[in-house]
Amino acid sequence: MLKIYNTLSRDKQTFTPIEPNKVRMYVCGMTVYDFCHLGHARVMVVFDMVTRWFRATDYEVTYVRNITDIDDKIIKRANENSETIGDLTQRFITAMDEDSAKLGIIRPSIEPRATAHIDGMINMIAALIEKGHAYPAANGDVFYSVRSFNDYGKLSGKSLEDLRAGERVEVDTFKKDPMDFVLWKSVKPNEPNWDSPWGKGRPGWHIECSVMSAEHLGAHFDIHGGGQDLQFPHHENEIAQSEATHSCQMASYWMHNGFVRVDDEKMSKSLGNFFTIREVLKKYDAEVVRFFILRAHYRSPLNYSDQHLDDAKLALTRLYTALRGYDVAESAVDWAHPQAARFKVAMDDDFNTSEAMAVLFDLANEVNKSKSLETASLLKNLGKVLGLLERNPNEFLQGKVLDASAEEFVDAADSNDASIVFSALSIEARILSRIEAKKSKNFAEADRIRKELADAGIILEDTPQGTTWRRA
Repeated sequence: MLKIYNTLSRDKQTFTPIEPNKVRMYVCGMTVYDFCHLGHARVMVVFDMVTRWFRATDYEVTYVRNITDIDDKIIKRANENSETIGDLTQRFITAMDEDSAKLGIIRPSIEPRATAHIDGMINMIAALIEKGHAYPAANGDVFYSVRSFNDYGKLSGKSLEDLRAGERVEVDTFKKDPMDFVLWKSVKPNEPNWDSPWGKGRPGWHIECSVMSAEHLGAHFDIHGGGQDLQFPHHENEIAQSEATHSCQMASYWMHNGFVRVDDEKMSKSLGNFFTIREVLKKYDAEVVRFFILRAHYRSPLNYSDQHLDDAKLALTRLYTALRGYDVAESAVDWAHPQAARFKVAMDDDFNTSEAMAVLFDLANEVNKSKSLETASLLKNLGKVLGLLERNPNEFLQGKVLDASAEEFVDAADSNDASIVFSALSIEARILSRIEAKKSKNFAEADRIRKELADAGIILEDTPQGTTWRRA
């Protein structure tokens, strides 16, 4: 049975859907004022993996991931660029879709935009005022009264006293309590605005997810997900808004993926270690990036470095090398197979992709030894469950190579230099295949690989420490 670590309860719980064999999941998406970065990539890949696993085990999934297209940062960037907010947000939504497609992300079932749900936000704010959980202020803003919600802090484990002790009280504030947060912002010069009972203005950030999740999934749904950085205050505030409005639990399970670090430091623009997905994909194949993200458990910190990406590249090469030469058709996985059963146990243990990938490598070793089409088929189809190994192995291993001098991908078939047909990555893959062939006493195959490389100008040298290579 599937168990999920529930941030709300702080332990793993057996997953019991509200409706049998149906999953309703909401994930906080991107604020579209710039290109997506590695943190966004992790959220997209992680919850794509979760969706794929549910579907692979016969659940019907409704996956909602919102788009924030009205926000302080969006307004500021549009003004800096002298462009409309609509033009800015659409440009970056298109870029986000392009990046996610390269990473093998299946489009969510529904991608609601905040600006399409303003009426719903106004209605929820009005309901909160009526129930005594919110109040209009003298400056035209509307605030949520945090102390009116007795369970505030239950997701993050923070008490109001602790939060108050660390709060810097604003000067000339219109709030009744420093902990209160804004639901509606009164109109400011050069900002988009909508009519409301409290005057012209626009919604605060937190209210949008409470409204969009309820509209598309219902007041109570199965899973709410997002990055660890959203746990407080965003998700805490969502709970306060939603549960005060609907008088029921918002989500049964709360899932949060871990932070992305760069060379063991927190990724941030101020540190100069901030990478967009597009920048990373100039250096690494998109499937390698996806593999790198999934190789770590989703709740653990993910440390980005060139070395880790290079390791992921070689590891993925091992899997594709094992599949080379096999004509494997897409087919349903037989979960009764011992290795498939191991894979399922791992995934049912809070989506433990790290352990699931260990099964893939064991299968790759079996394929190299047994030359079994059945085992190769299981390897490819289990990989597909994770959104991996879906290409023709030759396409991954040699169809595209990285020309470091040009810093771009070039088609090897169009190159006049025979040696460029083999990237360093694919050379290492062939060396691994040759080692496996020699272990299996398949010396003809080992000789064939050596000759194949030699014909392309790659010289192998066997030493007591292992095999090395150089260009002739």
